[in-house]
Amino acid sequence: MAILIVDDSRDEQDLLSTRLRAAGYESLLVADSAEAALGILGQGSPGQRTGEVDLILMDILLPGVDGLEACRRITATEQLQDIPIIVITVKTEEKDLRAAFAAGAMDYIRKPVNPAELVARVSSALALKAERTTRKAREQELLLRTQELEQALREVKVLRGFLSICANCKRVRTDTGGWQRLEEYIQDHSEAEFSHGICQVCTKAVYRNVFYD
Repeated sequence: MAILIVDDSRDEQDLLSTRLRAAGYESLLVADSAEAALGILGQGSPGQRTGEVDLILMDILLPGVDGLEACRRITATEQLQDIPIIVITVKTEEKDLRAAFAAGAMDYIRKPVNPAELVARVSSALALKAERTTRKAREQELLLRTQELEQALREVKVLRGFLSICANCKRVRTDTGGWQRLEEYIQDHSEAEFSHGICQVCTKAVYRNVFYD
């Protein structure tokens, strides 16, 4: 599980990395700006993405593009929307936290960071990410199975191969050896429906006294 740490302070980067590694999280990526983080996530230069990220720890106060704008860009990108973001900030007034959640953060951690709180919130976020991934995989599998079933049903309803048909009455030989009217056979083996009328040729043949040559 890869965790991306976004903080412009080298000391904070080292502090978070040390505490996460002590908790067993070895796959860590570090960015010192929002631009660098977006590049790691694949929003920078083509081919710049360095791997899958499962969680982002985002400082709000960053040079250039701030952490809130970075959160907005990440959550607005379809392939990145499922990555949980935890903001790490000294700004903990209610309006600041509301702004962080509105930008797409799922949680926050106050600075200075408490090691136990950091590990607990990271663990919870990664568990949620894993649950979402599993659920999406199941939904995708169900959708695929549904599409395959619908395709199979459509194929069952399509008439294929040779039909044995009476040259006189136009009845069709069924699989059981009986004979069935053509329209009934087609209705039983396809999704076609019939409405009945009489064509001009047959009308003349049936009602000869009405038509004069």
